[in-house]
Amino acid sequence: MDDMATIALVDDDRDILAFIATTLESEGYQVVSYPDGPAALNGFKTVQPDLAILDIKMPQMDGVELLRRLRQKSDVPVIFLTGRQEETDELLGLRIGADDFIRKPFSQRVLVERVRTLLRRFRTAEAVAERETSDSVMERGALCLDRERHTCTWKGSRVVLTVTEFRLLETLATRPGVIKSRDALMDAAYEDQVYVDDRTIDSHIKRLRKKFRLVDETFDMIETLYGVGYRFRES
Repeated sequence: MDDMATIALVDDDRDILAFIATTLESEGYQVVSYPDGPAALNGFKTVQPDLAILDIKMPQMDGVELLRRLRQKSDVPVIFLTGRQEETDELLGLRIGADDFIRKPFSQRVLVERVRTLLRRFRTAEAVAERETSDSVMERGALCLDRERHTCTWKGSRVVLTVTEFRLLETLATRPGVIKSRDALMDAAYEDQVYVDDRTIDSHIKRLRKKFRLVDETFDMIETLYGVGYRFRES
């Protein structure tokens, strides 16, 4: 049940913190608020949230740096709060592991729907083992995806993926050689998300490749077919 989820809010604007906290608490969520990045990192050591909402523009440590540090030890779903003119920050955030972003100003309805959708995606990934216990491990050549443990290895080396990255890779690797359009990948990764543009998928794919090339600089299994989509190469 989503109503038992704990959500961490990180924003230096007290008014926004209060607005988001009130909105989410009215939906049954438990909310923990932090005024800045350092406080959040310290708090995450004792309270592990089910989802985090981070503002990009903050003093001391901005949201991008906070996310970078968070991703070193956690795959918790993350939503970025961005201003209208922060497209570059949005793309950077997606590249380093954000799962979604919401532009300010935003409505209560949009906030609640995005939170519900992301929690559902994350919990669906966690529940795959219960539904498909006989087929929890997918092997495609040197790639091994363990759905039950939500782990990925390439040539025996661990590759840490976010939920969104894992689902994109799983979708591509399920049928090697078959082209997946951006729309198909959006559907697989975001399910009933209101709207995600092409650049979001492209950013996730770039980050996937970068992660694999950190353990194998020759990695080239995810192919781009310009104007069409992506495919996982046949071994």
